[in-house]
Formats: sequence, C-alpha cells, structure tokens
Amino acid sequence: MFQQSKENKNMKKFGFIGLGIMGNAMALNLLKAGFDVTVWNRNPDKCTELVNQGAHQGKSPKEVATHCDVTFTIVSDPAAAMAICNGPEGVAAGIGDGRCYIDMSTVDDATSQSIATTIIEAGGRFLEAPVSGTKKPAEDGTLIILAAGDKSVYDEALPAFEVMGKMSPYLGEVGQGAKMKLVLNMVMGGMLSIFSEGLSLGLKADLDGQQILDILDAGAMANPMFKVKGPMLLDENYTTSFPLKHMQKDMRLAVDLGDKLNLTLPTAAIANESFKQARKAGAGDEDIAAIYKIIK
Repeated sequence: MFQQSKENKNMKKFGFIGLGIMGNAMALNLLKAGFDVTVWNRNPDKCTELVNQGAHQGKSPKEVATHCDVTFTIVSDPAAAMAICNGPEGVAAGIGDGRCYIDMSTVDDATSQSIATTIIEAGGRFLEAPVSGTKKPAEDGTLIILAAGDKSVYDEALPAFEVMGKMSPYLGEVGQGAKMKLVLNMVMGGMLSIFSEGLSLGLKADLDGQQILDILDAGAMANPMFKVKGPMLLDENYTTSFPLKHMQKDMRLAVDLGDKLNLTLPTAAIANESFKQARKAGAGDEDIAAIYKIIK
C-alpha cells in the first residue's frame, strides 16, 4: 500500500488526515502536484475520491504517521484535534523517529501546545499551521497558512504549503499560529455580522439590495468577502463554504483568549451571540452567511 512509484522514490511521503470541505481539496491539490499522499478519514468513504486519484489509504492515524515523513491534519475543533493525536491508534502512537506532524485545525493555543508536547515526547516534530480561507481558496490552492513551531518542519513542508496556499508566513513558537487564526476569524465574523445588519436595514428601508452591494464595492469598504457573501445574502443562498458552527466555535475561542489576556471584546462577544442563535435555529451546518437568517 505504501510503496512509492519509481518516479517519486526520492520524494517525501505526505499523510493527510481529515477530508472534510477543506481537507479533501487540500489533499487533492497535493496529489495533482505529484506528491505521494496517504489519506485517512473517520468516515472511510470520504477517502474514495482521493484513492481514485492515486492516494494510498491508511487504516488509522497511527499507520499514516508511521509511514509518512510529514502528516497533515485538519479537523473541526480542539476535541477532534486531540482525539486524532492521542490514543493507541492516534498520530502520537506512530510519529517517532523525528517524523513531522502538522496540525492545520483551528484550535486555541493551549490545545496546540498540548498536542506539540505529546508529539515531541513521542519522538516526533510539530508545527501548527491553521489556514485562513474557505472552500474556494482550498480548491484553488490560495489559502493563507499560518505556521508556527519547529522551523525545521516548516522548511520540510514548504513545497507542500506552496501547493496548498498563496502565503505561508512563519510566525514563531507554537501558539502564535493559533492566535493569529483566531484574530482573523474574529474579525471576519464581526464583519459578516455588521454586513448582515447593514443589508437588513437597507432592505427594510426600501433600498435596492444590489445597489447597496455596488456602492459598498466602489468605496473604502470593498473587500472580497462582501463581494462573495453579498449575493448569497440577497438570494438567501446558504450553500456551505465555511460551516457556521465552526465560525461560532472560532468566535468563542477568540472571546476566551481575550478573557485570558484580560482584554474586553464586546463587539466580538455580541457577534458570537448572533452565531450562537443561528446554531440554535438549526443553521450550524449551513454557510456562515446563514447568520443573516437571524439578523434579518
């Protein structure tokens, strides 16, 4: 299963764990670039498309980490990230001999540091690398990869990062990548909340929705997110690119980080409440744009 082709015999073996909306696209880009890739997902059916494209399929996170030089993971939340790392079939059980583990999940800095400790104690090397971007950037290979931790791992993974993203800054010690990602998603969640309020107010005041979007796009507030999400709000199209439940989790983690640092984040806290209401209303698996359902 894990034999490399003759053409790729000198290439590193990459593992990829977690084949959701983001992971599937990212692993597929590695395959298209000619990398040797082994995949694993809790639901093995999600491996089928990638195996058909030339990936190997691992039987467990442990097996992937044992057979691959560099193993990537991207899963939904801190609990899932810890579960992938720990246990008799987890990554840490197979990561020895200095092999590399790169967790690309969005988690808090304490979770990332805990995983780093576990991996290092097991004889591996660790890098956190959460990504900024949603489904389309993952498909296009234009993510922003926020790397922090062992610099030697960053250097070894850079060829893969260049396939998956358009920018991969090295941010320093473990925890800095997690914090940067929470800052970015907090700002994005807050922007989407006020954008939804503004559009709702304009429509209630009998303004033309498309004119609102056109005027925003022509001025200082123009940005790619409004350009993408604006038409979705007008059409009430909540096709999932970034699940709302994950944004709410990120907003919560950002507010928690503020509490740890004795920093009041009232705007983020209020936006988080709107996302929580949307989750309670059953929109958790829909796109983050579904916050508009609650606000309007």
